[in-house]
Amino acid sequence: MTEPQWLDDGESEAWLSFLVMHAKLTAELHRRLRAQAGLSLADFDVLAQLTEAPDGTVRARQLGRSLQWEKSRLSHHLDRMQRRGLIRREDCAEDSRGAMVVVTELGRETIERAAPPHVQAVRELVFDRLTRREVDTMRRISEKILDGLDEEVR
Repeated sequence: MTEPQWLDDGESEAWLSFLVMHAKLTAELHRRLRAQAGLSLADFDVLAQLTEAPDGTVRARQLGRSLQWEKSRLSHHLDRMQRRGLIRREDCAEDSRGAMVVVTELGRETIERAAPPHVQAVRELVFDRLTRREVDTMRRISEKILDGLDEEVR
C-alpha cells in the first residue's frame, strides 16, 4: 500500500475552513427555513426540484439522483412530506415499477412563501460578504471540482 500524499498546512487549513463553513452555513439556513416556513433544507430541496419541473412532477428515481440521495432516504423523506400534504406520489404511466413525485398546491404555496426569505438569507450569509471577483472565483472552483467528480462517476 502506498503512503497517502498528506495535505500541507495551507491545504489542511483550507479544507477544515470549508468543512466548518459548510456545517455552520447549512445549520443556519436550516434554522431560518424551519423558523420562517416550517421546512427543512431537505424539504426545500425537494420542493425546489418539483416546482422547477414544467408540470411539478419528477420521477422519483430522477429526484433521488438530482439530490444525491439513496433510495431509502428519499423514500422516508417523501413519506414525511406526503403526510404533511406537500407532495403526493403517483404511479408512473410508462413504467409500472416507477413512481412520480408531484408537488401539491400546499407544497407550491409553502415554497413560494419560503423562497424569498431563504434567498435573502443566502445573500446575507454568503454573497453580501464577497466581491464580484470572489463570487466568480467561487463559481469557477466549484465547477472545476464538480467536473472532476463527474469524471469519477463515469
